[in-house]
Amino acid sequence: MAKQWLREIRLKVGSNSQEIDVSQMRIKFVVRHWELQTPAHSDIIIYNLSDETANRIKKEFTTVSLEAGYRENFGLIFRGEVKQIRKGRENPVDTYLAILAANADRAYNYAVVNKTLAAGHTFRDQVETCIQAMKPYGVQVGHIADLGSQKMPRAASLFGMARDVLRRVCFATNMSWSIQNDRLQIVPNREAAPGEAIVLNSRTGMIGLPVQTIDGILVRCLLNPQIVPGKRVKIDQASVQEARFNPSFTAEVHNAMIPSTADDGLYKVLAVDHIGDTRGQPWYSDLTCIRADGQGPLPLGLAQRGIALDPEQS
Repeated sequence: MAKQWLREIRLKVGSNSQEIDVSQMRIKFVVRHWELQTPAHSDIIIYNLSDETANRIKKEFTTVSLEAGYRENFGLIFRGEVKQIRKGRENPVDTYLAILAANADRAYNYAVVNKTLAAGHTFRDQVETCIQAMKPYGVQVGHIADLGSQKMPRAASLFGMARDVLRRVCFATNMSWSIQNDRLQIVPNREAAPGEAIVLNSRTGMIGLPVQTIDGILVRCLLNPQIVPGKRVKIDQASVQEARFNPSFTAEVHNAMIPSTADDGLYKVLAVDHIGDTRGQPWYSDLTCIRADGQGPLPLGLAQRGIALDPEQS
């Protein structure tokens, strides 16, 4: 088990030809990753840069890379394209430079497919076409689940945004696609990505107690760059604080949609927020999870935000 002390951070802002490292400044950040069909994004605030450096970042640089964690558990938590940079003053003494960035934003907005697939092609062939369209924008292949062996009886003309083709494929196969740190992944709605589960308890960095809510099982732990959407985590079932049902007559549907807890303690991460302040208390990862075995209802709130309900379970 890695020791979780001595915080580490590396923040680089740059362009295709050059970059600067501002890791020694005070930095606050919130990085949000979801298993959703929209880009992850980050809000990063850098304090008390010189006017020359702040103006250079604002005028010249278009990409940002953020690594964080602890000395023995340190890794990339965000890489993306800058969408907005603004300067401000928090008080009469401290100035800041705020960066809003999105991961794979250009791939999401500009990757276009224009290809005809012959009769007998599969869903995987359609996904491969989308991957080729996204590669020029820096997207690589991550975990792609088994999409089945069904062969299409007719040819298909794929024309339009790659994201729309991926959305149709995932709807047809009951999966969700997302781009996590420039890697396209497709994971079944009711299964986790392969790999060993990360154990979360008081000895490995869990903070407080997990809570069962209408949005899923909410867990907070010390910042862990290994936790990404689709990953499995293992939580002691006895530590999960169960939700209270609403006793009103009209709340029956609400109560029925509360995700159930897992007897074996294995959960799938649907969303993770990394929150940090190099001169303050926050250095956390906030997780939203559901059962890894696919049993029980999918949180309605998450379904409304883009994750399809399993028709067999809804």
